[in-house]
Amino acid sequence: MQVNAREILIGGYTPSSTLVDASWVALRVVAGLFMAFGHGLDKVPPQEPFIGMVGDMGFPAPAFFAWGAGLVEFFGGLLLAAGALTRVSAFSILITMLVAGFIAHAGDPFADKELALLFAAVMLPFMVAGAGRWSGDSFLRERY
Repeated sequence: MQVNAREILIGGYTPSSTLVDASWVALRVVAGLFMAFGHGLDKVPPQEPFIGMVGDMGFPAPAFFAWGAGLVEFFGGLLLAAGALTRVSAFSILITMLVAGFIAHAGDPFADKELALLFAAVMLPFMVAGAGRWSGDSFLRERY
């Protein structure tokens, strides 16, 4: 594949190009692993301070919702990284991050909300486009 300056500056890559596929994998793996190990790992099992925070947000059965958030962040992140059940994982992470950004950090400065909102934004294209050609979902789709 020959790449020229015009293509780099103003486009020319198609959704099925090797470079797009590699970029999609990189974003999916980094976002998924950062979510799993940067956010979810410490919440499985959820500790009492996190359960209390979930309760303070007004959720009924705070232990249940704390477990839910932890499982979504950890296992959803791993599934996203693998490109398996990507749309479901991305949707679950999106909802969890919107709760974190707009409810858990509602009164906090923007800098404290920024990471949750960034993760939420990154989930949108995965919900729409799926995991891409180099993914667990694609492998399963080709096999079954």
